[in-house]
Amino acid sequence: MTELSLPAKAYLLACDVGKGKLRDRHRASLLISGAAMTDLALRGRVADADGRVAVSGAGPTGDLLLDELLAEIAGERPRKWKWWVRKDARGTLEAVESQLDAAGVIEMKTGRTLGLFPSRRPIVRDPAVVDRLRALVDQALRGPSPSSDVDASDAALTALVAAVELRDVIPGRDRRQYKDRIEELTDRGGDAVPALRKLFRELRAVRASAASSSGGS
Repeated sequence: MTELSLPAKAYLLACDVGKGKLRDRHRASLLISGAAMTDLALRGRVADADGRVAVSGAGPTGDLLLDELLAEIAGERPRKWKWWVRKDARGTLEAVESQLDAAGVIEMKTGRTLGLFPSRRPIVRDPAVVDRLRALVDQALRGPSPSSDVDASDAALTALVAAVELRDVIPGRDRRQYKDRIEELTDRGGDAVPALRKLFRELRAVRASAASSSGGS
């Protein structure tokens, strides 16, 4: 199996392997979109220019999704990181699903919920892959090495997972206990990670408001 991109790793961590589904497609879509932008930054293809995304490297990345995203950034006027993380996040999620399905990493099961609504369920063919990714995050978060010695991709993956509060990977108590460590890993991940964190907090606030409104009606 070829080396997984950062968005592919993020997708697998968002999977509930036992139930064969994504725990939260909206949360996962933001996570994967943020991971794609972070991957481009780590590869030196994009950089921050006064708070906006600027193309900084040429040549293909070897990943079709990342290459298409890079071309899109190059053809757009300068935009903030948050704008790019939000833009077509669902499409980015589905593109990663297609990649992983074609590579044999997952098997997409399509059907209908309640006989009406289309559903897509990922079956991870080798759960050990997810276990290894969880171990990488665990080592990055709790390992004895200083954050500066953690592999850049592992640091970014850990920061991304923490940003969207993926509790099955990093429980809330660990996010609080290792808050300073997460901030150090976030600094390693680049500008897309804090943008993702802001977007997720906005999503969480909207959901809380909606829940409060429905509960009071």
